[in-house]
Formats: sequence, C-alpha cells, structure tokens
Amino acid sequence: MMKKFIHVNEGFRCDVCGEENPPASCTCRNHCRKCLHSKHVDRNPGDRAESCADIMDPVDIELHRGEMESILFCCRKCGIVRRNKIASDDDREKLFQTIEKKSKM
Repeated sequence: MMKKFIHVNEGFRCDVCGEENPPASCTCRNHCRKCLHSKHVDRNPGDRAESCADIMDPVDIELHRGEMESILFCCRKCGIVRRNKIASDDDREKLFQTIEKKSKM
C-alpha cells in the first residue's frame, strides 16, 4: 500500500512541556519545537487516522551529508518508530542532547 501525504501544518500546545507551537515555516509541524516530543496521531503523514494518540519520544537524529535532517521518534505505547524533518525553529540544544543520549546507550 502506498503512503499518502496530507499537508497539515497547524499549531498546537505540547502535551509534554506545554509549549505553544505555531505552524512551521517550511515544513509540516508534527513535534514540539522546545522539547521535540510528538504525538502518535497519524498512520500516514497528516491523516490523523491513528487511534494510539500516545507520546512519541525523540530517540535519534538522522544526518544527511553531515547535517541534521530528521528526528526519529518512538511511541511510548506501541513502539512504532517514525521520522519527521527538523524545523528551522527546533531547539538546537535539545537536538544535540538527543544525539548525546543515543550515543550513551
């Protein structure tokens, strides 16, 4: 089955830290810009069809040509792993902390 991308770029209040997150400037926002956590609400990007709805923890950062490109998330409840592009206003210190945390595992 082919994944379908539905463009949803809306603001939200983070369930983990309470940060108000505006829509992203260059991509679709699906995670908090302050603590980097996400919520498991999509089966396919933007469809809001997932009933799990639990917190997704940032567990790793993917690099492309030496640059941070995507955050990998793991759902606390069901364990599914998803990725999303790093937004320009994501907290850089939190991104580096995610890399450091992964390297210590």
